[in-house]
Amino acid sequence: MPDADRPQELPARLLTDPQMIDACRARDFARVFRLVKTRAGIYPSMIARRCDLTPSRVGEVITGSRRLQHMDVIERIADGLRIPGHMLGLARRSWETPPTLAIAEQELPPAALPEQETPASLPSPGVDSILAMAANTPLSRATLEAFQSSIEDYWRRDDQHGGEALRPAIVGQLRFVVALLKEHRPSSLQNGLYRIAAELARLTGWTYFDARQYSQARVYFTEALQLAKEIDDRQFMANVLACMSLQATYQDKPADSLALVTAAQDQARSTPSTTPRVLSMLSMREAFAHATLGSRGATYRAISEAHDHFEQTQTSDPDPSWVTYFDEPKLIADTGIAHGRLGEAATAEPLIMEALRREARTNMRGRAFHSFWLARMQLDQGKIDQACHTATQALEPASAVASERVTGHLREFYGQLAPHRNEPEALAFEARLRELLAPVSGSLRP
Repeated sequence: MPDADRPQELPARLLTDPQMIDACRARDFARVFRLVKTRAGIYPSMIARRCDLTPSRVGEVITGSRRLQHMDVIERIADGLRIPGHMLGLARRSWETPPTLAIAEQELPPAALPEQETPASLPSPGVDSILAMAANTPLSRATLEAFQSSIEDYWRRDDQHGGEALRPAIVGQLRFVVALLKEHRPSSLQNGLYRIAAELARLTGWTYFDARQYSQARVYFTEALQLAKEIDDRQFMANVLACMSLQATYQDKPADSLALVTAAQDQARSTPSTTPRVLSMLSMREAFAHATLGSRGATYRAISEAHDHFEQTQTSDPDPSWVTYFDEPKLIADTGIAHGRLGEAATAEPLIMEALRREARTNMRGRAFHSFWLARMQLDQGKIDQACHTATQALEPASAVASERVTGHLREFYGQLAPHRNEPEALAFEARLRELLAPVSGSLRP
């Protein structure tokens, strides 16, 4: 199924809401559809399409003039809206097991050995039983470390390929951890679970943000904030608010962006454990907000603070894992982008170029993202041949990662190139664009 047609998950907060649970238990689809509309932004026409129903039938259900009772229709609703089977009194749906847990069955050899009787004390070897055994396994520090390792792997793969394909597994793990939080255990383990859940919620929000699905991103970012607040992890709350600030910048809401990053800095400064690297990252997000507002002096001050904080970083600092991406090349690149947002292309160009020279080549999205920024800065200065060469080099990493944000920067460069379309360099770039990103180039056709 194409990514655009794949049903997206309902927010975890909705699936755990007592109103939703009660409506599903009663199979009151009028209430279910209304909750899905108001809490997840999935409107009746979308419900109809995803559940293979007619729009008029969905409307009749919502108004209470029709009830849905046929099992095949209820199953279509569960699958189309991604409502776990147990909530509607159904068997576990095939999509509920995260891809990372799915195991392909092996065919039996032609001459199979006689079947041995399964001891009565053992559960059946179904996925439900296996997961039940896993859930009943005592939680330990090693379990938390395993969760953390998986999160770090998700981030690495997100940089290389984008988060769209990872999202079902991330959401599945988030729901599993949130369910574990309902049990009583020592505070050290419980706090560790809250941190894991908060990181998974932020990561889910990030995948939606990178896909430019902003309303869904905000739902998960808000959930991450709530989880971090439960254990008063103010550094992580600052991190989530910084993500929301960056999203507001992309939505062209600079005042919201500045308010969110200011709140992030307040949270970070209220705890002595906040490291200079975290403060540096937050100052750079502040610079983005000021630059989008066109406040030149405030942007310069925030950039200077970011560099001052970064100079205080030590290899022995207890930096949280989520901020380690903010290294010196990233600081340099973001400094260039802040100047670029102010329209200072000549200042931005050498900074972004230096960051690309030093940036890890495995970070496909980062390289594509920064390369398109560099190309735009070069084009702003009339360097058409250099800009087209830079953008052409960016196409390979851009085609390797599923990221609507990167595609958006490609579209912006392509639009900026319009007055120069007949130049030989521009024609060569467009030919390469059509070769590697045919669907994108089609959508960019003037």
